[in-house]
Amino acid sequence: MDCLFCKIAQGEIKGGVVYEDEKVMALLDIQPRALGHTFVIPKEHYTTLLDLPDNLVESLFLAVKKVAEKVKETVLADGLTIGINQGRASGQEVDHLHIHIIPRFKGDRGGSMQSVVSNTPSEKERKIIREKLIL
Repeated sequence: MDCLFCKIAQGEIKGGVVYEDEKVMALLDIQPRALGHTFVIPKEHYTTLLDLPDNLVESLFLAVKKVAEKVKETVLADGLTIGINQGRASGQEVDHLHIHIIPRFKGDRGGSMQSVVSNTPSEKERKIIREKLIL
């Protein structure tokens, strides 16, 4: 497999690792949107969160929390945007699950995650989809 993140996880390529445990690692983004922009990946290859086995979800999100706390403290961020792009339509460029941790600062001109898509459904559409989504 020719996956950049797998190569970093396997130690074939250096990647700015800032956190690592048995199952996951965190790296500084090489094209950061802000100082401290980091992402967390599972060491094994999974393309999206929907592919990730349930037994790795806890490890991944505990690492996200730990790294996010350290990033916020280190760069003195006013907030954080934590997000996942899943699939090309969402902006996923590397086909290996990664969770972005982007420090946010007052006046940084960045929008909220809600500013990404502006296709507001009608009340009727929301009711229909809610009924279909109830687990």
